[in-house]
Amino acid sequence: MKRIASIDIARGLAMVIMALDHTRDFLDSWSRTNSPTNLAVTTPGLFFTRWITHFCAPAFVFLAGTSIAIQLARSTDPRSTRNWLLRRGLILIAVEFTIMNFGFSFDPKFPVLIFEVIGTIGAGMILLSFLSRLSVRWLLPITAIIFFGHDLLPFPPPMAMTAPNASLTLPILKALAWVPGNFQVTPNLLILIAYPILPWLGIMLTGFVAARWFEQPTPERKRLILRTGLIALGLFIILRLINAYGDPDPWSAQKDHLFSLLSFLNVTKYPPSLDFSLLTLGGLFLILAAAEGRAPDILAAAEPRSPQTSTNPLSRILLVFGRVPLFYFVVHFYLIHVLVIIVAATQGYNLTKISFGAFQFGPPPTAGSLPTWCIYPIWIAIVAVMYPLSRWYGRYKATHPEKTFLRYF
Repeated sequence: MKRIASIDIARGLAMVIMALDHTRDFLDSWSRTNSPTNLAVTTPGLFFTRWITHFCAPAFVFLAGTSIAIQLARSTDPRSTRNWLLRRGLILIAVEFTIMNFGFSFDPKFPVLIFEVIGTIGAGMILLSFLSRLSVRWLLPITAIIFFGHDLLPFPPPMAMTAPNASLTLPILKALAWVPGNFQVTPNLLILIAYPILPWLGIMLTGFVAARWFEQPTPERKRLILRTGLIALGLFIILRLINAYGDPDPWSAQKDHLFSLLSFLNVTKYPPSLDFSLLTLGGLFLILAAAEGRAPDILAAAEPRSPQTSTNPLSRILLVFGRVPLFYFVVHFYLIHVLVIIVAATQGYNLTKISFGAFQFGPPPTAGSLPTWCIYPIWIAIVAVMYPLSRWYGRYKATHPEKTFLRYF
């Protein structure tokens, strides 16, 4: 099936930036005990290292919705495609609670079950397998209500802990629906819902509806995407200046102009506020518009064997990443966690005494971490390692269509 290169390029860029966030999470000694978006303790460099990665999850979710709509539009058997979509959603949730959760802790006892971006994309696919049956005249108002109106729902303190002896059914369902939360189900099991389904579904539905852009000739859709991106960013600026609706954490004047700007940009991700969504999707649209001008649409089956997929070397690299997102996501996550263990060993930590637990990476907080300046070259090295691995997997997947299970990964 013919793919749209700009979508894969934008997704690939998000994956490269995502690796920076995970490298910082696992290996940065300062981030082990501090938040880069806490203006009381952060620096501008640390703030933007974290802030730039806010664009990743909305890009994944929006482009997932767009890709689903394109796939359904091109399908000769929409019913079969929706059934496949339902199965893939269930598989992604299973991957979240098994492969990704183990990659986070390396603890076979699974003391923490985390529902993050892979899980919420899976849930969105399940819902879209049903919602996609609706016509656009129904989908458009549903999308607008969720996207622009979910901030009207009551937001208790984010990540609020619920004790084991409390009734957890309704709080967990509420967290899955629209607000993050931690739930100590048993003394040995903590459930953390970081990506509630409803606000992220609004972003996925936006991508699903916006897929109509890609039915237009390239110059026209480039202008449309660019115009929409500028409108989204303009609306973000207006809402943020009004400071009354769009984000539960209003910005405020800080000790200097630079930190006041940081406060203005410091929007809420958990759950994604309207301001967060407008800012990040506005940026994504500008990237998509730029990619439209640099890479032609090419056949997915031909690309892995073709040395000339784009005249731009960076676009070629990002295409490789953007076409194997789940493979990249899982492998780079494990690679970074293994690096934590290696760094701890080189620091003299006795790996025979390695221990695991909730939000632990194996070594204690004092081992397996590095100064912040080390994070950036390690991030580049991880991305470099992931390129040949992703290229190999992309080729293998394209040249083995008989292995139907690869469609889910």
